[in-house]
Amino acid sequence: MTILVFALVASAVCALLVLVHRWLWIRLVRDTTTPGGRTRRIGTALAIALPLLSVAALTTGRAGAPFWLQQTVAWPGYLWLAVLLYLTLTMLVAEPIRALSLRRLAHRDSTGPAAERPEPVEVPVEVPAAAAPAAAPAAPVATERPAVADGLSRRRFVARTVGGAAAAVALGTVGAGTYGVLRGPSVKRVQVPLAKLPRAAHGFRIAVVSDVHLGPVLGRAHTQRIVDTVNRTQPDLIAIVGDLVDGSVPDLGHAAEPLRLLDARHGSFFVTGNHEYFSGAQQWIDHVRELGLNPLENARKQLPHFDLAGVNDIQGEREGKGPDFGAALGDRDRTRAAVLLAHQPVVIHDAVRHGVDLQLSGHTHGGQLWPGNYLAELANPTVAGLERYGDTQLYVSRGAGAWGPPVRVGAPSDITVVELASFQA
Repeated sequence: MTILVFALVASAVCALLVLVHRWLWIRLVRDTTTPGGRTRRIGTALAIALPLLSVAALTTGRAGAPFWLQQTVAWPGYLWLAVLLYLTLTMLVAEPIRALSLRRLAHRDSTGPAAERPEPVEVPVEVPAAAAPAAAPAAPVATERPAVADGLSRRRFVARTVGGAAAAVALGTVGAGTYGVLRGPSVKRVQVPLAKLPRAAHGFRIAVVSDVHLGPVLGRAHTQRIVDTVNRTQPDLIAIVGDLVDGSVPDLGHAAEPLRLLDARHGSFFVTGNHEYFSGAQQWIDHVRELGLNPLENARKQLPHFDLAGVNDIQGEREGKGPDFGAALGDRDRTRAAVLLAHQPVVIHDAVRHGVDLQLSGHTHGGQLWPGNYLAELANPTVAGLERYGDTQLYVSRGAGAWGPPVRVGAPSDITVVELASFQA
């Protein structure tokens, strides 16, 4: 039944994408170009090739294609998905403007002077010499100037103006969002007071890094930017809360290498995200340990003034390695403050039941591409920022990278320095 539902949903999505691409081709290619012209042929070819590249970008990794092929199709394929989103949105907004402009043109053509009385044009007609005097001039014949060509050119002008403006907005939006990702995440600072935190731990700083998504698009240079940014904050502890990678260790081990340089007084810790289980979670747990990180697999570490716990992502349940709150938190001293690392915010209710004071999560990307934040709100209790659930506080990072299109709109990437505060200070 699950496979059937998935097949039906996939078929519906594919049909919708075909319809959207056909509509965009009509508005941006057919209506703006001349039949048989070079521009129309190029536009038609792109309308076929770009969605195929997007499908390839989404499937080559799961299909086990060579990494060089994944990288080849990833940039154009993923970027087209972002352009498609904003091109569709802008064209939907522009459609009433286009329709109104064409209606006014049609009204002017039907009521203007040219419609009431066509302009005569003199066309000379030759008269045979035998049928007319030798000196007789050629007799002009009045005919009408065709208005069809003028109407077509005006409609094409409207289509080009509207389509060009929509394309400029979409490309500008995607370009700015891509620059934001490639520039690297900014640093946010949040102070979180904890009732059980002793005075000695007041001001303890945790650098929260989530959703780096190393893969065919974001590689070693992106990791280095993140490491440099984190180290500049001089944190006491670094927490990488899942979705570090989209790919295998052989393909991405080189890209993750700068993580060796992470520097914090109490060390760097790691918990799995759902994408680790798509990429081979155990190989990455072993590899980050080699890089100097401390994986918390349903485990807890007692720090001098509070407990730091971590649970596996719920995606691990399919492999029998899901979150185990009992193992991570069951036998601890509840008079001590507890900070939990968990990739997905949805486990907050388990954290509340186990007396966690603060949960640090990612996963949502803050929506990544507006209006994706509204969809993220349907699946997550908190999309970004700090919220309270009973006696437990939840902080959700927007993430340091991007999944799929290397683009963020309305949800800039971040690394958050969470500063713990004691009520006793």
